[in-house]
Amino acid sequence: MKIEQFEDKNLAHYSYAVLSECQREVVLIDPARDPKPYYDYADRHASKIIGVIETHPHADFVSSHLQIQQETGAKIFASKLMNPDYTFIPFDEGAVLEVGKVKFKPMNTPGHSPDSISIVLEHQGEDKAVFTGDTLFIGDCGRPDLREKGEDLDLKREELAKKMYSSLRNKLMLLDDDVIVYPAHGAGTLCGKALSKASSSSIGAEKAANWSLQDMPESEFIKELTADQPFIPKYFPYNVDLNKTGAPVLKNSLDKVIVGQKVDDLKKAALLDNHITIVDTRNSAAYKRKHLKNSINIMDGEKFETWLGALVAPGDKFYLAAENENALKLLKERTAKIGYEPFIKEAFVLDFGTEQSAELDFEDFKEHPSAYTVVDIRNQPEAESQPAFQGSINIPLPELSNRSNEIPTNKPIVVHCAGGYRSAAGSSLLENKLNANVFDLSDRIKEFIGKH
Repeated sequence: MKIEQFEDKNLAHYSYAVLSECQREVVLIDPARDPKPYYDYADRHASKIIGVIETHPHADFVSSHLQIQQETGAKIFASKLMNPDYTFIPFDEGAVLEVGKVKFKPMNTPGHSPDSISIVLEHQGEDKAVFTGDTLFIGDCGRPDLREKGEDLDLKREELAKKMYSSLRNKLMLLDDDVIVYPAHGAGTLCGKALSKASSSSIGAEKAANWSLQDMPESEFIKELTADQPFIPKYFPYNVDLNKTGAPVLKNSLDKVIVGQKVDDLKKAALLDNHITIVDTRNSAAYKRKHLKNSINIMDGEKFETWLGALVAPGDKFYLAAENENALKLLKERTAKIGYEPFIKEAFVLDFGTEQSAELDFEDFKEHPSAYTVVDIRNQPEAESQPAFQGSINIPLPELSNRSNEIPTNKPIVVHCAGGYRSAAGSSLLENKLNANVFDLSDRIKEFIGKH
């Protein structure tokens, strides 16, 4: 038996291939949108993919389970509570998937979602590992509030938190201490709030160090679990629904994206629909030098998928602009990770602009910060724990578009975050919204954070 962990760092997502060496058969768990890495793995081991297990319908990425079923004939296993639209085998407590000397045994572990399952892997009669999906993370457990939107569910976050309390204590903590824990996410995901950077652990280690497995009353657990969770991006409910339906074949869907000619002059720019947002992925310096109207600067960085899905609502058409053809190709693929490729009106390379962002006189700002309206677009816990400017207005980036009318325009506006990525997006958004001078403090914010 071999277990292979695959990592998508941008989405902090872990997926798995379990190989039965005697049968030359592979079972996948929570695969990402692109099935090629799993096909390559099976080919390297002269094996066949015969099953895909979904621990729940994921909110933060699109899975390739349906495509894999269509292309390989593999069967999909999921809880009957998921009730998906595609053909699947109900996989709940009491069921067993046996492949050679390996057994996959599901446990119903609701809490993150009502239909979550964890998969105990038994090899040669001993429990060796558990694939916990978004139920148990390393150092944390899954948040209970992602299914309040997008579905008509009576379960509220407190009720799911109660179920999480029970799932952890009455299911997962009963496993032997040496059972390896393989979660679906690591540090950086929005599916939890305090994850470790480790990619695996053991039940014993988590009992010792994971806050959610400590001895505490249910009420205290619920209070802690539901407090200060990260924001919920707009795309999360859409991804839950898409994963229950099953995404289209990746290549076919990407081939439908219109790739336009390079926009490098006014004539070509004039052909664009100025009512459609341009997602300009170039670096902030290039954006500030020249960009087009109705643009938002979501840079090609580690969290591109998350911020695209946070700032652009599912179903809203947008242009995708990049600095070169290679970047454009990769960004199309990254857009597909959250199922947004059908919403691309057109993708193109951009080397032109009719607009220019004003440049901040940093020394003047440093000496006279009260002459400016400072907008802190970090999340509230960030802003409270590490204040940067007295009297600043805290509006987290995901709320900025809807709350821009709260920002006075009688002074120049300076936007900041913690490092410069979010402020590039936030300042570009406010340039479109407000009749005022808007400046991006960018990475120079590091000179101010924690000084007050």
